[in-house]
Amino acid sequence: MNPTNQPAVTVMGHLYGYFSGNESSTGTPGMRLVLIIVMALLAHLMVKVVRIVSEWLVKKGHEKENPLGFVTQQPKFVTLIRLIANAVTFIMYFLALGLILQELSNGTVNLTAYLASASILGLAISFGSQGLVQDIVIGLTLIFSDAMDVGDLVDIFGSTTVIGRVEEIGLRFTTVRNFYDQMVFIPNRTIANVSRFPHGGVFAYADVQMPTGADRDKAVAVIGNTAMGMWKQFGAIILSEPVISPVETAQGGGWEFVRVHFKIWPGQGGLIETTFRQQIVSAMKTFSPDYAEWQVPVTYRAITSVKNLQPQQEPNSAKPQD
Repeated sequence: MNPTNQPAVTVMGHLYGYFSGNESSTGTPGMRLVLIIVMALLAHLMVKVVRIVSEWLVKKGHEKENPLGFVTQQPKFVTLIRLIANAVTFIMYFLALGLILQELSNGTVNLTAYLASASILGLAISFGSQGLVQDIVIGLTLIFSDAMDVGDLVDIFGSTTVIGRVEEIGLRFTTVRNFYDQMVFIPNRTIANVSRFPHGGVFAYADVQMPTGADRDKAVAVIGNTAMGMWKQFGAIILSEPVISPVETAQGGGWEFVRVHFKIWPGQGGLIETTFRQQIVSAMKTFSPDYAEWQVPVTYRAITSVKNLQPQQEPNSAKPQD
């Protein structure tokens, strides 16, 4: 209790007295209301600034030329920036609420006690919400390990199986955009295994056997045109321009073939095994009426098998539309 029945001095009251030069640090009720409004506006403005700066850093982190150099090239930069921005936002709103409560109560709300009680309340909630704690611990583990990062194409196993591109790794959920453009929110504690596609997709290889007696140049041109047409039509599944290898001869067998390299979305190999194969068989029948599907086997291998080929075109430079 205040024996003089005067309002206790608050943080904002101190600031008012300092800037106004008034011995009284409490001010009039109207002035106290103005201080509360200004406090709320300042907190909101600071949150906006933090979010703008964080998104600017995220954008620069994706560019080759950026002001922070090697820092933004670290794999967890985008995730950490967003987590820090969210944490700063929470702290600002939390402190602003405490200062506003202190002003509204004429100083009877002790700011130190407010902070201490919030800590105790947070501890009690953490004990009562074990699932939430598990989400946070696993989320931090995912962030600081190399299991996955924002932008990675992954296959996540747990209570559900999700294949998609990682949009955000949070303390509560990991957000993944799947093949159907759905945003899937996966509780971190349900993630059991993560399969990462380090090259951004699955590599499918169609070995097109050259028809007997066919003009080699014409057959290769048909194969290349068919592969490019597939890419332009199914750009959401075939993720980069197909690479056509030179004509090769099977050792021991003697037959000639052309290998077509596709990078596709995981789980969508049926497009190559059915549509592409059938189109190739139909085209090769113009050279040899007996041409059959078994002459176009489709396999899946590691990227090391294409290390001697010309580099693939950057997806963003000539990306087709579905």
